[in-house]
Amino acid sequence: MIFIYTVIFISIIIIDQITKYWAVYLKSNPPIVLIDNFLQLNYTENHGAAFGMLQGKQTFFIIVTIVILVVIIYTLIKNNKLSNISRISLILISGGAVGNLIDRIRLHYVVDFIDVNFGKIYDFPIFNAADSFVVIGTFILIYLIGFDKFEKSE
Repeated sequence: MIFIYTVIFISIIIIDQITKYWAVYLKSNPPIVLIDNFLQLNYTENHGAAFGMLQGKQTFFIIVTIVILVVIIYTLIKNNKLSNISRISLILISGGAVGNLIDRIRLHYVVDFIDVNFGKIYDFPIFNAADSFVVIGTFILIYLIGFDKFEKSE
């Protein structure tokens, strides 16, 4: 199973970095509308966190990300009772975190490009594939903890 988890982790990082590499094409071009009034691809450089919070605090985000990754790796290695889905949720979170960490170290900002709008009702903050993996992994983790399924029952 370690091999499968490693493949998932590396795949997340590769998917994230490839999509961000491609998104740079959007930098000097108009957004690409995929679904009118809902989904478009629109390049932006995020110097903060989710929703543009804490702009320019790259060192802070790098340190926090490394601490979180250490905790996740420690949990994955030391807790033999984790269910497989718990391990996958932690891998989704860590893979996404590493994807954004690469940007923060290499570019000093994170490339975002997925732009979702709910008509004129709400313009959701622009995000990227790594953010999606982190959010999906977090929702799975919340569910597992909330319904006491984080660890295997004995």
